[in-house]
Amino acid sequence: MFTRHYIGALVIGATLSGCAGQASTAPQTKALPPQSTSTQISQAELADFAAWRNDFRRRALAKGIKPAVFDSAFKDVSLSPQVIKLDGGQAEFTRQIWDYLDTATSATRVSTGRQKWEKLRPTLKAIESRYGVDAKVVMSVWGMETNYGSYRGNTSTIEGLATLAFEGRRRTFAEAQLIAALQILQAGDVSSEKMRGSWAGAMGHTQFMPTSYLEYAQDFTGDGKRDIWSEDPTDALASTAAYLARFGWQQGAPWGVEVSLPDGFDYSTADQGNLKPVAYWRSQGITTVNGQTLPDHGEAAILVPAGAHGPAFAIFSNFKVIRRYNNATSYAMAVGHLGDKLAGGGEFRSPWPRDERALSRAEKEELQRRLTARGFDTRGTDGVIGPNTISAIRAYQQSLKQVADGYASATLLKQLR
Repeated sequence: MFTRHYIGALVIGATLSGCAGQASTAPQTKALPPQSTSTQISQAELADFAAWRNDFRRRALAKGIKPAVFDSAFKDVSLSPQVIKLDGGQAEFTRQIWDYLDTATSATRVSTGRQKWEKLRPTLKAIESRYGVDAKVVMSVWGMETNYGSYRGNTSTIEGLATLAFEGRRRTFAEAQLIAALQILQAGDVSSEKMRGSWAGAMGHTQFMPTSYLEYAQDFTGDGKRDIWSEDPTDALASTAAYLARFGWQQGAPWGVEVSLPDGFDYSTADQGNLKPVAYWRSQGITTVNGQTLPDHGEAAILVPAGAHGPAFAIFSNFKVIRRYNNATSYAMAVGHLGDKLAGGGEFRSPWPRDERALSRAEKEELQRRLTARGFDTRGTDGVIGPNTISAIRAYQQSLKQVADGYASATLLKQLR
């Protein structure tokens, strides 16, 4: 959850939670190869892991972890080949956002969510009342993260994070999460046997990282434990609401609305960072997709996730709040759209450009190289289409007097070639 923690397996471009850790003083054992897919752990690696664990134990105890808590938590913990494989793996192909949304907000997921909502209606109403966060978004996060609790992950949180810490690529982050996990165990909220979740350390029904759990988890049932792991999702749902409330959720306000852009619209202004009063966007001729006056829910930005040939949206502050849970545009759109569907909403009105295939990572790198070679510097060739690459695409499009929507497409790459 948080740009901040690792969130659900469905997320396109999911990022680590915003729980920053202290600089590590651990000895710099040799990191495992980041792209390793081996399922075998050598005796030398196990010896190095034991050395890391002993040093980490010393540092954990210095931070207040009791020896008995550490030793119990690390009993039988070893390196996890599966975690190493998953952390080193890198998908070559990505999905287009419409394919992602089709899955994330499918009819089955909506139907299941409505059934769960009906079953939990009194609980959700009480959570909504206490935290001022709409039940539909709490349900949507739950649906996105673990398909309403049906898959919460079964990796030992201690073993998974210990493996990531030893591996070295994200040691500072993983060790900070490990300390937090040990603090949770020490507080008695859960046993180490039940502290399980995703391979990257996210836990429970709505996939909290340990540091986020310490700060935001709630005991809504009043049993003295903040239990996000049990079959009862109450504490997890309340914890999600508390998190969203902390970052400014506006109850009753939308995450965004689908809009109609006027002919000649300047697509270079369609940027999540370009927040303007709604009155400004109205003056530019923007209406809802139904032709109604754009509603005023505070400052808004225009989002065109598929460029000029797909749907357009005016996004409000709640969209940014969702991104605090997971800092991916696709995730925020999915949470918002799923929540709307759970509450009775329908599909977007404007069609997606479904004939536009997704670029592979290698093709994205090629696009970045070709743009930079033409004088439109993407400031790196990493296969990630971020703000710098989007700006470079727009500058290239403007140089050719094309619509400057900044969309990285197979059509654009073909043109560059």
